[in-house]
Amino acid sequence: MSLVRHNTGSGHYYVLDGERADGVTTLIGEGLPPRLEKWAAEKTANYALDHWDELTQMPLSERHSALIGARWADKNRAASQGTQVHQLGRELAAGHEVEVPDYLDGYVRSYVSFLDDWEPQPELIEAVVGNRSVGYAGTLDLLAQVGSERWLFDIKTGAGVYGDTALQLAAYGFAEFYLDAEGVECPMTPPDRAAVVHVQPGHYSVYPLPFDAEVFKIFRHVAYVARSRATIRFWVGSEVKREAVKS
Repeated sequence: MSLVRHNTGSGHYYVLDGERADGVTTLIGEGLPPRLEKWAAEKTANYALDHWDELTQMPLSERHSALIGARWADKNRAASQGTQVHQLGRELAAGHEVEVPDYLDGYVRSYVSFLDDWEPQPELIEAVVGNRSVGYAGTLDLLAQVGSERWLFDIKTGAGVYGDTALQLAAYGFAEFYLDAEGVECPMTPPDRAAVVHVQPGHYSVYPLPFDAEVFKIFRHVAYVARSRATIRFWVGSEVKREAVKS
């Protein structure tokens, strides 16, 4: 029995006990009503305007694919940016020399300010967690001691902070185990508090989130809806003729 995170060129996935496991953020994305329609429309429209000449030279099928994929490329860059900022900031705070890309410099400086101000004592950093009972896996950003409490932090570098991050942190905090540096499963103890560290160039903000069994219950409901959607799409059968129905 084991949990493994596999990194790919465009992201990552988890294999738990030999089977592909549902990722925490995937379950939340599939189980909640979409809140990014406006964002997706704007990203696609902006890409079309910025690449108009290039697109007009493409065959229609390639043009279609480029427009469909435009928002996902941007979303994937934003998702990886938070991880990069966290890793670089941690290295700088530890006194290590690192090369910070210009486009991340403001973010990293703000994250280092958070580390200096809050003085978190790391317990887990970028740790893979799993829950066999519910059937999911994920990767938390930072679990640390702050004063007398254990805090679970999620690092966000996007434009805003959203309430559904509480579901994400509940899934991490109520995981059954985490993997240590050697990949050995260790029991997970839920933290006392959960929060988002919103890192932007020039400043950071820390927003507390609810963290308790009720939030974890809601996450499980969301996971159920996400998995049900995969089944519902196959509910429509083949056309039935009247003569095939018993009288």
